[in-house]
Amino acid sequence: MTELNRRFCVAPMMDWTDRHDRVFLRLLSSHALLYTEMVTSAALQHGDASYLLQYNPSEHPVALQLGGSDPQQLAFAADLGAQAGYDEVNLNVGCPSDRVQSGAFGACLMAEPELVASCVSAMQQRIAIPVTVKCRIGIDDLDSEQHLMGFIETVANAGCQTFIIHARKAHLQGLSPKENREIPPLNYSRVFAVKQRFPDLEIIINGGITTLAQSQELLKEVDGVMLGREAYQNPYVLADVDRLLFSAQEQASSRQHYLQAYLPYVESELAKGTPLNHMTRHVLGLFKGQKGGRQYRRHLSENSHRPNVGIEVLQDAMAYVS
Repeated sequence: MTELNRRFCVAPMMDWTDRHDRVFLRLLSSHALLYTEMVTSAALQHGDASYLLQYNPSEHPVALQLGGSDPQQLAFAADLGAQAGYDEVNLNVGCPSDRVQSGAFGACLMAEPELVASCVSAMQQRIAIPVTVKCRIGIDDLDSEQHLMGFIETVANAGCQTFIIHARKAHLQGLSPKENREIPPLNYSRVFAVKQRFPDLEIIINGGITTLAQSQELLKEVDGVMLGREAYQNPYVLADVDRLLFSAQEQASSRQHYLQAYLPYVESELAKGTPLNHMTRHVLGLFKGQKGGRQYRRHLSENSHRPNVGIEVLQDAMAYVS
């Protein structure tokens, strides 16, 4: 089994990092570790697992993020993910949405480190691929450094070696998920302290990272960085990841090159009946800040949702930025 390199990761983002987006991002970086949107263990046990676990082989290395709090159900779901060929299973202990809390998982699990440890242990006993945890630095009143260290220690003792830590606390009451990504202040030093306290653990930092220069600075303190919204809204930031963070020789290509490289995938999916706008929405930010970018986005937004449209919509949009 190839050891995963988590030096640079793209965060799991609901409604954003679907399989079409991941195929596109992979064109920009061969080495970035991509994460799926969160899939609940209940959905995999009771729903259409083969549909929920779909991905394209080009996405590797790709990790499956699970949401849940029942150890046996999570073990079952993790097993399905491993059988599907994912390279890692990640447990969501960071999402603060009401819907997630009502299912007793996500960030509220930070109050139950023993339960998280049981979930990790059950999954690890079932699968051979890595099981990792994505969490916050705290929740509500449980936001001391002492509580975070206790959480990490308890879960690590159950066998988890990799923690992705969003460097903000989560407010489970009073803030929306969007506000929880923006309002609580960033506290990178808290994440650095975890790495210093547990030098043998792999610690990945997440939250507020927008540039590769910032990533390089953070990598002096931790083992990896995870970009979220910036990687989606300005995907061209990934074009230099392989060269700057993985010492690859390849130079970044033009934005037009990556869009052109995406077209064969779009055509193959159109042939399967996938609506065009399911794919074009992920490339709206490719020409952010570029001449013609506004007209490019407008053309895609106004035309991709129309019935029976094809690849010509993307080709026409490219004319504005060529």
